[in-house]
Amino acid sequence: MAATRYRRFLRLCEEWPVEETKRQRDLGVFIRQRVAQAFREGENTQIADPQTCDQMYESLVRIHNNYYKNKYPRLKDTSFTGVTVQDCKMILATDILKQMEDMKKGTWKKLRERFYAKKSEEDLK
Repeated sequence: MAATRYRRFLRLCEEWPVEETKRQRDLGVFIRQRVAQAFREGENTQIADPQTCDQMYESLVRIHNNYYKNKYPRLKDTSFTGVTVQDCKMILATDILKQMEDMKKGTWKKLRERFYAKKSEEDLK
């Protein structure tokens, strides 16, 4: 029975898309890592609590198939702020978040980072 569970999780991992814009924060990558952890021995892995394992699988399938999005459809594709889904995806992209984080840094901190970077390079020579 563990082999069947393992194959179902593998199939789910194959179907789950990976968002390249969310490096190190993508749900698909996280799920793949957790499946690899849980099934270290592949099909031969002994599952301590099969019922919990099945519940987790079913929950992930519901998320993957947009069960709740379809069950509770939204009237509009925007939030209360008026931002669309595409705008949210763009804002939450890793590169944009990094740029915003850099903008938050003060001038003094930027200068200090540059100075220490140059000093480190000189020390290496």
